[in-house]
This record gives sequence, structure tokens and C-alpha cells, in this order.
Amino acid sequence: MYWFKQGLCALPAFLVVWSSATFIICYIIAIYRHDVDVIFPYISDTGVSPPESCIFGLMTFISACAGVGTIYARYKHVELLREDATNVSASLNKATLWLGVISCFGMCIVATFQETVLQIVHDIGAILFFVGGIVYIILQCVISFRAYPYGSSKNVFCARVAIASLAAVAFIPTVICAFYVKQTELHRQKHDEDYPFHVASAVCEWIVAFTFVFFFFTYIHDFKFFTLRVKAELED
Repeated sequence: MYWFKQGLCALPAFLVVWSSATFIICYIIAIYRHDVDVIFPYISDTGVSPPESCIFGLMTFISACAGVGTIYARYKHVELLREDATNVSASLNKATLWLGVISCFGMCIVATFQETVLQIVHDIGAILFFVGGIVYIILQCVISFRAYPYGSSKNVFCARVAIASLAAVAFIPTVICAFYVKQTELHRQKHDEDYPFHVASAVCEWIVAFTFVFFFFTYIHDFKFFTLRVKAELED
């Protein structure tokens, strides 16, 4: 049997590949159309002008749906682990689930409300996505630690901690440098006073986004060993 047919491992694999393709494809189209600069635009800048804005919105919505599905599957997986790993509380698992869902909802807001149209709403969505996502993967590291040796291996746990640490560290300069970026134009000049802050913030934003997405790659091995089924019941 092929690996992607084992259990639910195809779900996180699709999420990672599709989300990565969303960022990369929109970036390439925006560069080809000269809508953004080649050197590190913000991710949102690549989805401002049509047609890339339409593609960005559609692909991001699909990513958010796949994210919710993966996050819920992980929630049910942890419920099964709790039968043996009693150190994992049900409240922690449920809180982590909702943080993940909030992060995916933030993705939808970012894709729907472009920064050049409604910047406040766009920024709120970005905060929900990044903050909710980072806290989610940190809490998943806590769950993995408490569930050990059940569920993931020690190597997978170490990989999750490394990814979560990189995302958390990169998020700090993303926010701090963004406060010093005064211009909102899609095209920037190197002689702009806030250009170094723009580059630093944009680079760290790309790092945070990809680390958050690639965190779900660590689910593939775990998801090979369980499935979810829908059971229909008729009420009297």
C-alpha cells in the first residue's frame, strides 16, 4: 500500500503541499506581472492585485478548510492517545483545537480582506492567523511531551519543538519591524528610510508562515495509524 493511502496521512500532506503552492504560485504571478518587488514582499502583497488576488483567495480558503480538517483529526487522535497518556488533559486538547480553528479563520480573513482595501480587518486576520497558529503548535509540543511514549516518537517531538521555536522567534521581529514600516506601497525603493525594517519584517513573516505550515508534516507518521468515520443514526 502506498504511504498516502495509509490512515489519514494524506490529509496533512495535502495541507502542506497546497498551502506552500498557494504562497509560491501567487508570488510567481505577482512577480511576472510586476505587481510586487522580487526581493521579499509581504505574503499579503502577492495577493492584492487581480488575477493573483482571486487565486490567492480561492487557494487560501481551500488551505483553511484542509487545515480545519487536519486540526480536528489531530484532536480526535489525541483523544485516542488519552486512553493511555493520562497526562494529557481534555481541556488542553480542546483549547488547542479551537486555537487551530481560529488560526484558520484568520487565514480566510487575510485572503478575503486585502490590505489595500480594509487594512484594519486584514491586520486582525493576520494576528489571528499568526498568534493562533504559533500558540497552537506550541501547545501541540506540550501535548506530544505529555503523551510520550504514546503517539509520536522522540525524533518527531524534537522536530516539532524546533519548528515551533523557529516560528516563535521569527514572529517577534515580524511584529516589531512592522511598526517601523510607514509606507504601504507594493513597490519599495532601497533608499526608503523604512526599507530595512520592511525587508526584515517580510523575511520573518515568510519564515513564520512556512514553519507553521510545515509543522503539519510531522503529523504524517502519526496519521498513518488511525482513520475517522462518519456514523449516521436515525432519531426516533
